[in-house]
Amino acid sequence: MRALVVYCHPKEGSFTSAVRDCVLAGLAAKGAEARVIDLYAQAFSPSLSLAEWEGYTDSPANRAPVAADVEALQWTDTLIFVYPTWWYGLPAALKGWLDRVLLPEVAFLMPAGQNQTIRPGLTHIRRLGVFTTCGASWWLTTFVGAPGKRTLLRGVGLLCAPRARKAYAAHYLMDSSTPDSRARHLQRVTRQLTRLLR
Repeated sequence: MRALVVYCHPKEGSFTSAVRDCVLAGLAAKGAEARVIDLYAQAFSPSLSLAEWEGYTDSPANRAPVAADVEALQWTDTLIFVYPTWWYGLPAALKGWLDRVLLPEVAFLMPAGQNQTIRPGLTHIRRLGVFTTCGASWWLTTFVGAPGKRTLLRGVGLLCAPRARKAYAAHYLMDSSTPDSRARHLQRVTRQLTRLLR
């Protein structure tokens, strides 16, 4: 098993970093080979530049600015995102990572003909995990439409292998969390990860 953990939080020692460590411990316990892309640690720029936009469909040249991340994405069979939900969605760095790394001929194949749609390019990924925290309640997040969850589990999920296994865990009401609620969430992460990796 080859697991890629895409981690997005500016502060080491945050609860999100505890979630990351919980995920890495679970992967190690399963004997998985794991890599971590730490977006803040590598000062990942979320902005798709004009040059990148103009060369977006020029494969494989479009990979050059993010070659290491593309290589890691092509290497993995288990893709896991660990991040805080901000304004109901993905932090800018993580959304930008999707924009810049999930490229044509990498994450998806361009339409083969008129009035056709894109085709999946991540069919080597058989497991997709999403572990997050939310300041809002479950009810409010659901009412707004949970755009971050939908982007990853549905949007990215559609590019992965058919019937790819998926796991999701969110700590809601994070701003009023307690030591007990955070401990319960780490247990939930462990359970969901175990189910994902079985």
